[in-house]
Amino acid sequence: MQATIKTVAFQGLNVLEVDVQILMATGLPAFTIVGLPDKSIAESKERVRAALTSLGVGLPPKRITINLAPADLPKEGAHYDLPIAVGVLTAMGILPREEMENYYVLGELSLNGHCNPVSGVLPTAVEAVARSLDIICPEASGPEAAWAGDLEILAPNSLLALINHFKGTQVLSAPKKGEIIDGPQPLRLEDIKGQESAKRALEVAAAGGHNLLMTGPPGSGKSMLASRLPGLLPPLDAAEALEVNMISSISGEMKEGRICRQRPFRDPHHSASVAAMVGGGRTAKPGEVSLAHLGVLFLDELPEFNRQVLESLRQPVEAGKAVVARANAHVTYPARMQLIAAMNPCRCGYLEDPSLACPRAPKCGRDYRAKISGPMLDRIDIHVDVPAVSALDLTQPRQSETTRVVAERISRARLLQRQRYEQIDHPIKLRTNADIDGEVLEKFVVLDENGKRLLEDAMVKFKMSARGYHRTLKVSRTLADLVQSEEVKRVHVAEALEYRLRLRIA
Repeated sequence: MQATIKTVAFQGLNVLEVDVQILMATGLPAFTIVGLPDKSIAESKERVRAALTSLGVGLPPKRITINLAPADLPKEGAHYDLPIAVGVLTAMGILPREEMENYYVLGELSLNGHCNPVSGVLPTAVEAVARSLDIICPEASGPEAAWAGDLEILAPNSLLALINHFKGTQVLSAPKKGEIIDGPQPLRLEDIKGQESAKRALEVAAAGGHNLLMTGPPGSGKSMLASRLPGLLPPLDAAEALEVNMISSISGEMKEGRICRQRPFRDPHHSASVAAMVGGGRTAKPGEVSLAHLGVLFLDELPEFNRQVLESLRQPVEAGKAVVARANAHVTYPARMQLIAAMNPCRCGYLEDPSLACPRAPKCGRDYRAKISGPMLDRIDIHVDVPAVSALDLTQPRQSETTRVVAERISRARLLQRQRYEQIDHPIKLRTNADIDGEVLEKFVVLDENGKRLLEDAMVKFKMSARGYHRTLKVSRTLADLVQSEEVKRVHVAEALEYRLRLRIA
């Protein structure tokens, strides 16, 4: 007796088909799983045996061999429980062999036969649609699979319900899509008093998807400004939301099939490791840079991060992807995120205030900044000072623009960018000015004579790198977009240079 059930393995966001081959042969009773299974799969035989026993189904006294093909592909995860159990039931003739060939099957089993939710159901369902297959998954994962589109989804809450469905004594209803949620209520920009120049820099960064570094003493409002950014960014469209939530599904963070249209905002602690930041570990899971894809990665107290962690961010910040290379896996995750960072001017934080600064000033400030390498700083488009807020600012009534007004201006600028770049044939999908390079940059960022001369003078005087030159052009394009101007003028170049050179001048 034998059977073959289709399931999947994950390599980054790629879904690889795996055949669960079951052979029941004469010989001493045994239950063996081969095909590079990890510990969780090796334990599947006990969960499957207990689940079948709870249904009153005894395994035949035969030598049962489970092969996970291809045999040279490492397999990991508890989602192999259900396909192994379904394969055994199919080989025993309890489930129909021909019908089971049309499904991807994945799910974890409890000892009583209950089906528990697993990660990766959404990308599996998308792959099933591409291959004209259907899917069997746990009931709790059904709303997640329903987002994939036109396919049949069987989402039983137990192994018994699945058997009864194919026996015709019970009909499993198609699951409904999970909720669309907008995320938590955004914090209001107008609640921050003072810091008008920092608010302007935050608006420019949000409008063009640029990286931003805020420098200022403790309590000046750097973290408060960063926390207002999600309320300024436009929501994800349908394609972007699917892309972002597929990463959440792989990492196990997609709950009850809910799709969030708010852009991700990740703020890892400065004790985070390289694997936690860019991805990795034993099974090469996505890191913070990928979980922040199409959203924001906020690094507070930037110099306090481990030097290796900061250097590992170079490639994701520049290329928009995180490549995780391991002995048993080489995977690539998307990581087109926006880096927002904050730091104190020195370790004590009061370098600019002689009455509070430590005796080592100003050397302590130079040493503190030196913890961030020049190449990393060169990848940050906008540098802005966030000085201490005065008592006068705190006692004055709120006078700044509201979050709604600023968000509308940012939305118009981003819409202009999307319309400009949507017809461009490019290896990556161009969404914002921060994404453009090469010919696209030369075509759409043409300076007037005064702006061109100003930028050339700054290149010579401050010895800017080629990357700095191109990133200044991108910020200039964003500043023009904020006022709905197709022409990039000297005033836009001047403001972009101010953001670019502020840290160097300081």
